Amino acid sequence: MKAAYFEQHGSPDVLRYGEQPEPALRAGWVLVRLYAAALNHADVFVRAGWPGLQLPLPHILGADGAGEVAALGPGVSPWQVGQRVVINASICMEADEFTRSGQENLCRHWELLGESLPGTYAQYVAVPASNLLEIPGDFPYDKAAAAALVYVTAWHSLVKRGRLQAGETLLIVGASGGVNTASIQIGKHLGLQVIVVGSSTAKLELAAQLGADHVIDRSQEDWSKAAYQLTGKRGVDAVVDNVGATFMHSLRALRKGGRLLTVGNTSGPKVEIDNRYMFAKHLSILGSTMGSFADFAEVMQLVFAGQLQPIIDRSYPLAEAAAAHARMEAGQQLGKILLEIEQE
Repeated sequence: MKAAYFEQHGSPDVLRYGEQPEPALRAGWVLVRLYAAALNHADVFVRAGWPGLQLPLPHILGADGAGEVAALGPGVSPWQVGQRVVINASICMEADEFTRSGQENLCRHWELLGESLPGTYAQYVAVPASNLLEIPGDFPYDKAAAAALVYVTAWHSLVKRGRLQAGETLLIVGASGGVNTASIQIGKHLGLQVIVVGSSTAKLELAAQLGADHVIDRSQEDWSKAAYQLTGKRGVDAVVDNVGATFMHSLRALRKGGRLLTVGNTSGPKVEIDNRYMFAKHLSILGSTMGSFADFAEVMQLVFAGQLQPIIDRSYPLAEAAAAHARMEAGQQLGKILLEIEQE
């Protein structure tokens, strides 16, 4: 099969396009013929490498993907060859107390497709049958792939971890990435007042188009102070901060008893905070990764119904995965970057 892969860690230039072995099927797993994949920041981190990361090389990136069932492993039902599916990339490799309680994303032997398992930058990928969700017949593959990881991640963070309620105020640090554009829309779906911080006119215009009630240009003013002023000096109820280096600004913008929600660290893994803000303001930092399969099914039904709209920045042929990575690393995208996968 054709795939985009790397044989050594490094810059986007290490990505190659060519033949790779088709995935073998194990009991309970399904082979999916892919038509669309989407980039995530995790792809960049895996490609670049980090201390302690040990992958069999060559490695195929990609968590997001949509296509159709191509083959069934032993014991798989009720899936049928030809069904249109989107993939939940959060894979639990064995049952435990978390899977039995419907918290699959907390299971002890957890893997992320494209991170520690071969991913979706390929014509075929193998996944557990339980990680598939049927796509309605008229829904595009590219939109399904663009939505999958970022919407379940944002939904679990805002709804299940943050427990945000209608009438609350949400500050989102970043205006154009996949999780943040999903968070803006989910915030408005929940009935929140949404404030978005961004770095360019184009990104802030996108946030406003998605429903943001207020936008703040961080290049023009102190955004934590501006958000604080917008709430009448009360502070926001919650902040979505997946940057990391901005945590102190986020903590300053929160009201007493507020919560900081984080699902990532695009600026790097280590952050520094002043703990006095934590205990003096009764603040909470709530982290999460992905979501349960119930979360995935719940939010994807809203996507399929058109109540949430995945934002697509640009599509590249699979053979141009390196160019797609370069665009993501430059921070130029407005929404999700897609890979189009041609089948022979």
